[in-house]
Amino acid sequence: MKKTIPGDGPVTIKKYANRRLYNTETSSYITLEHLAAMTREGRDFKVIDAKSEEDITHNILTQIIMEEEQRGQTMLPVPFLRQLIAMYGDSMQAMVPGYLEASMDSFRRNQQQFKTAVEGAFANSPFAELAKQNMAMFEAATTAFKTGGAPVTPGTASPAAGSVSKDEEIAALKAELGRLNEKVEKLGS
Repeated sequence: MKKTIPGDGPVTIKKYANRRLYNTETSSYITLEHLAAMTREGRDFKVIDAKSEEDITHNILTQIIMEEEQRGQTMLPVPFLRQLIAMYGDSMQAMVPGYLEASMDSFRRNQQQFKTAVEGAFANSPFAELAKQNMAMFEAATTAFKTGGAPVTPGTASPAAGSVSKDEEIAALKAELGRLNEKVEKLGS
């Protein structure tokens, strides 16, 4: 996931006492939303306290997660949070970060394998184009959910779907899935 584009190594972000974040690569002030977008793009960055030079990347990433969760795009269920809190101070605490990181890596690999399997299942068949369209809609939906995009209220535009709301996008996905199932059933008859 770590990707650097313009420079070598992670981008250095300085956090000043006035809570402002300064991107040393672009020589501009940025927000937590900018850092969240950089993370989604795979950009590696390091946040340091401008005064003490302490690495505070962990704190900033945790703050981004907290803000995303407060926006209503909850991804961390209450039972998981309770279990995570209970692990602090436990003898197994040191193993948790490695376990969580390996679990997320596995989740991402499985997601890619699923995508590849679906694409391969329909290759060179009448459903190839339909499968590509379905995958595009599936990717748009999963991107909206996994990135914790801006909250969407019914009737407003979703960033992942252009001018289509999440409800409309989900309805379209369900309708397309229904049409695909009907075609598969007809072929099996």
